[in-house]
Amino acid sequence: MRIRVGHLYPDYLNIYADRGNIAVLAARARARGHELDVRALGLGDAVPAGQIDLFYVGGGQDREQELVARDLVAKGGALREAVEAGAAFLAVCGGYQLLGRFYRDRAGVELPGIGLLPLHTVAGERRMIGDVLLECEWAGRTLAGFENHAGRTVLDEGAQPLGRVLAGFGNDGESGREGCRLHRAYGTYLHGPLLPRNPWFADRLLADALAHATGEEQELPPLEDELEAEAHAVASQRARDRGGRF
Repeated sequence: MRIRVGHLYPDYLNIYADRGNIAVLAARARARGHELDVRALGLGDAVPAGQIDLFYVGGGQDREQELVARDLVAKGGALREAVEAGAAFLAVCGGYQLLGRFYRDRAGVELPGIGLLPLHTVAGERRMIGDVLLECEWAGRTLAGFENHAGRTVLDEGAQPLGRVLAGFGNDGESGREGCRLHRAYGTYLHGPLLPRNPWFADRLLADALAHATGEEQELPPLEDELEAEAHAVASQRARDRGGRF
């Protein structure tokens, strides 16, 4: 199968090696005989209706977010329709914030979001930095990554987080929740990049994308993930050594 990926603003939102997530998806798809067809969707580019199985947007500083925010809003209707129709979506850090209703910086300037995820973000005084470990009860797995953000993201009542914080700060340093998920869309503050040390989550995204492409739920054959499992274990232990906050 050809898995069609729409990479939003790769020239602007690629802080902390977030582009590496695409490389992981491509390698794991190729190992199973699939091909990742990655299309850059930059400023002014239209979202091709029904032609993307997985959208991806990485993180950036406030300046980069400001550069793309208005353009992303123009794409918002098409992106929301795509997710409602079953497309998968992974958004990291700055991209995650812009999938909510708005992001307000420390000066009070408000950038519009696209309202795809039920949340909003307000910048805080202190950055939240370090290794983080999540328990994803919905998947029966854990996610390990690295967070570096000043934004405090607040989920709407009833919204589903990506995971419960075992160590680290998470969305806001208070709620014990990190990220957000809706349908096949996932938002998170976890950098690193995220997917090399969390192969199960990479496979979840691939399965979601294939389900959109084929119209049927997919079960991927397992791969030999010894190195990936070791990376996950090391990152998880670093987060535990840092100490749980919740």
